Amino acid sequence: MPKPFLPYGRQSIDDSDIEAVARVLRSDWLTTGPEVDAFEADFAATTGAGHAIACSNGTTALHLALAGLDVGPGDVCIVPAITFMATANAAIYCGADVVFADVDAQTGLMTPDTLRQAIGRVSGGRLQAVLPVHLAGQCEDMAALREVATAAGAKLVEDACHALGTSWHGQPVGAGDNSDAACFSFHPVKTIAAGEGGMVTTNDAALAARLRRLRSHGIERDPARMEQGQDEPWWHEMQELGWNYRLCDVQAALARSQLSRLDVFAAKRKALAAAYDAALEGHPVIGALARTPDCDPCLHLYPVRIDFVAAGTDRASVMNRLRDRGIGSQVHYIPVPSQPWYRRRYGNQTPAGAAAYYQRTLSLPLFADMAEDDPERVVAALNDVLGV
Repeated sequence: MPKPFLPYGRQSIDDSDIEAVARVLRSDWLTTGPEVDAFEADFAATTGAGHAIACSNGTTALHLALAGLDVGPGDVCIVPAITFMATANAAIYCGADVVFADVDAQTGLMTPDTLRQAIGRVSGGRLQAVLPVHLAGQCEDMAALREVATAAGAKLVEDACHALGTSWHGQPVGAGDNSDAACFSFHPVKTIAAGEGGMVTTNDAALAARLRRLRSHGIERDPARMEQGQDEPWWHEMQELGWNYRLCDVQAALARSQLSRLDVFAAKRKALAAAYDAALEGHPVIGALARTPDCDPCLHLYPVRIDFVAAGTDRASVMNRLRDRGIGSQVHYIPVPSQPWYRRRYGNQTPAGAAAYYQRTLSLPLFADMAEDDPERVVAALNDVLGV
């Protein structure tokens, strides 16, 4: 009997998730109800953050965080060249410009040195924010990046959309010890799923209150913060321009149920990553994911570095032939500066490290419902495709 197709990532849903969603569907609240509040409380406790603000997806989390920190026209944000385009787009939504930082060619991560280089290229605007990306679930050296960003007068917003369950120096990503805010995604291929969903964590109470207001049209309902109508029970005030970026209770119930199994998901992902590492040790043309120091990653992706030239093939051929063998793969990511919209705006500014990382990267299947021997199956298929 043929084995099932392995996508590069997918959700893991069980009966407890289905019952959590059904419970909300049987309740009086489908949105702006108690399940969102409960999910936020659980998420704050899990990450160790003072506040957690739920929203509709990871992109809106990034946009809310930057808007809440007053990023706007005339400002500049620094974003690594290897990331999903939403990281840069969030700055553009605010009316700011983007300067792309190079990344380490082995890890795909921005470094203190590449951040300094990017700061040196800021011109014609005020540097307002730096957005480190915890690519694949591996965290940046946040203390070092915070030192560089603070010296330049910039806020630090973590794009932690890949990194729920990861810790650095024993502290969960999202705790906020070295950043102003951290942003998460609950897309189905992430460690926990909400269908779509996002979260911002912060230790700044004033910022948290503003983000809650911005995610719901800029409307304030707390009498203590309203300008008038404190004694009028229907009164609410649009105090600034916001958006409808709310998470509904159905999504929150699913994500909250998933969050309760985060330790299980993380342990499974770590075991699968270790199996990949073992299968790829000493490989002639495939490099296992380079690990960053002081980080205990819960990997969202398992990217490898393949010397396609030495193997006498190209990436598209490898991906197509893997698919023929029932194995999906993906590329994370095309450098954002090379995307047509950004190329037209800034010219192609893809730096050398990002280009080198992109040239060789390929993400292999990694998700909680994989079988223990699936990494060996994937590597065996790769060896067959590469002829090694």
